[in-house]
Amino acid sequence: MLKILLTGANGYLGKGVVKQLLDDGIEVVATDYKDNLIDTRATIKTADLFHIKDPYHYFGEPDVLFHMAWRDGFVHNSPNHINDLPRHNAFINRMIDLGVRHVVVMGSMHEVGFFEGSINESTPCNPQSLYGISKNALRRLVELKCKEKNCVFQWLRGFYIVGNTEDGYSIFSKIVQAGRRGDKEFPFTMGLNQFDFLDYDVFCKYAADCAEQKEIDGIINICAGRPEKLADRVERFIEENDFHIKLNYGAFPDRPYDSKAIWGNDFKLRMVEKGRQL
Repeated sequence: MLKILLTGANGYLGKGVVKQLLDDGIEVVATDYKDNLIDTRATIKTADLFHIKDPYHYFGEPDVLFHMAWRDGFVHNSPNHINDLPRHNAFINRMIDLGVRHVVVMGSMHEVGFFEGSINESTPCNPQSLYGISKNALRRLVELKCKEKNCVFQWLRGFYIVGNTEDGYSIFSKIVQAGRRGDKEFPFTMGLNQFDFLDYDVFCKYAADCAEQKEIDGIINICAGRPEKLADRVERFIEENDFHIKLNYGAFPDRPYDSKAIWGNDFKLRMVEKGRQL
């Protein structure tokens, strides 16, 4: 049975990917600082990744490292992104040096920076935030290490994920929080920017599908492959969840580094899904 070590397993995305992997029959070793949200079918190890001398053997010699651990993901200019970068790189290097031969890392469309149009794996990156700069640097570092050690490298580039749970920091989680408080208004931008939205459960399925195979590697966009106006998706989300909230348009300005229209090319993802069906 394939054994996958997933870091950041108690996080907003990590917990969903752990559940999907387990549902697929994968043996999962799940690790994070806390474990209250992790599916108990996994082998759970609470740990500080950055201070384990031999993580490969400590976590039971996994076949795959799926690195989702990251803090302050929604605080795009937190200094922790830069401060933690060498620690993430050192941990992944130790795992590779000690024996893991398949590495999957969670990336972000923010590593691309300001861009308009469809993003593919060859799109140049010019990140505009500390978060994007750090993710992009880690991608290049891990890719070099994997080439040196003949290790499968997969970088799952995430876009905008739509989830209806409170335990997150996205606009959708904040709307859920507001709806359950009974708020009648929600401060919003003009909502004119167009992004690539993917429902939470679909994202978790695609991420797990990629990690469970090794034929399609490199950068893989985990995306819907088409743009949608932010205002339209948020209004639809409010309707789907039967919240009685009115958006207060123009309460906040758009972030200066957000693109006007940006979405992912899903060609490689469709190759993964086609392989799953054979």
